[in-house]
Amino acid sequence: MVAPKPMEPVERPPSPCINVCSLDARGYCVGCLRTGEEIGRWISMSAAEQWQLLAVLTERRKLTR
Repeated sequence: MVAPKPMEPVERPPSPCINVCSLDARGYCVGCLRTGEEIGRWISMSAAEQWQLLAVLTERRKLTR
């Protein structure tokens, strides 16, 4: 018997972009704390990946601010 796949979130989260777009010396956006790679991939990420990145950004915010 095959285990069912966990449900992926259907709704995509809003973009974390706040229109303050400039990478700092660490490579993080000054506004949203995403890396350039994360910003570039956002549109092609699944909803689950986007929600996961938002969780990463919450932790990153705690460590960098």
